[in-house]
Amino acid sequence: MTPVKRSLLIWSMLGALVVSGMVWSFWPESVQVDMATVTRGPMQVNVSDEGRTRVREVYQVSAPVSGRLLRIDKHAGDKVVGGETVVGDLLPTAPGFLDVRSRAQAEAAVKSAEAAKDLAAAEVQRAKADLAFAVSDLKRARALVAGGAISKAELEHAELAYATKVAQLASAEAALQVKDFDLQTAKALLMNPGSADASARQAASIALLAPVSGEVLRVLHESEAAVAAGTPLFEIGDPADLEVVVEMISEDTVSIRKGASATLTDWGAATPLKARVRLVEPSGFTKISALGVEEQRVNVLLDFAEPHSRWASITDGFRVIAHIVIWQSENALQVPISAMFRSGAGWAVFVVRDGRALLTSVRIGHANSETAEVLAGLKNGERVIIHPSDRVQNGVRVIARLTTG
Repeated sequence: MTPVKRSLLIWSMLGALVVSGMVWSFWPESVQVDMATVTRGPMQVNVSDEGRTRVREVYQVSAPVSGRLLRIDKHAGDKVVGGETVVGDLLPTAPGFLDVRSRAQAEAAVKSAEAAKDLAAAEVQRAKADLAFAVSDLKRARALVAGGAISKAELEHAELAYATKVAQLASAEAALQVKDFDLQTAKALLMNPGSADASARQAASIALLAPVSGEVLRVLHESEAAVAAGTPLFEIGDPADLEVVVEMISEDTVSIRKGASATLTDWGAATPLKARVRLVEPSGFTKISALGVEEQRVNVLLDFAEPHSRWASITDGFRVIAHIVIWQSENALQVPISAMFRSGAGWAVFVVRDGRALLTSVRIGHANSETAEVLAGLKNGERVIIHPSDRVQNGVRVIARLTTG
């Protein structure tokens, strides 16, 4: 090869290399993306909130009258039998101290009652004397009527006088008894706290019986103390008869139906518990959230749908997280939530076809925290880009960095 041809060949090769390098440097680089596959399968939508367990029927034992409650020897967890187990004793309240005026009034009342009793006793003596005279008069009349000295009518008058005197004596004795009771009442007003008979008070104690069989849930007053009528003392119930109360936001309860299935998590074990909605209470209430926002909430009551042996360690007042199913399908076309973004008034995703990202509008139905139901725009098995960055544009070349689904 001549030197000229050799030189031309070398320069041609160098030019080709330069052109190839320039083309390679300006050639668009494929964007690395994470991908997921559109699939069909079971899907459900839940509403979740914090709940707590409680005994379904709690019976509260209160003081029937004011008195002194003796120290309670029952404790939370003790078993009781309804109508038999004595859970506490209540003694009558000891009298209080009197001030100077009250004591003077009480002492005057005692003296007045004593005088009234003496007067009634004198009336009894007078009635006895009148009755003795009526008895002797009746005897004389009976003797005289037998001899014909007086008429039968006069005998009947003597008998009537006797019967009247007997009644008067009975009335006087009853009045004396009333005055005696009045005197006891007046003396009772003078009674000091230390003058009450302890044995009499003990005999008059009221035994508080368990209203139902179960266990003592709480002892609200353990030490001896003076209590007023109606003071709560105990709570008794059956710890195995539990329900779950979930304070749901009112807008979430609109979709909850009676009998809906639910799962309970964060109750102390890794395996969720199955439950079922028994009731959505018909009225709501206002609750202040941790951020200070007023929220309208409604109590949703759940029953355990598993044997008691599965949740025997749960008792009254435990915290759980309830997930209540409001919609489910066994064969829903689903796309990951992370692949969706707003496009105009609707939703869109990037579908990967022939190595390029294609902007595709989709129509979405139900959605949960992970996937959304696809009503139109995607097919089963198509790949979509999840978490698309600003480098992903319509038509750009892409290469899979990670593929899921």
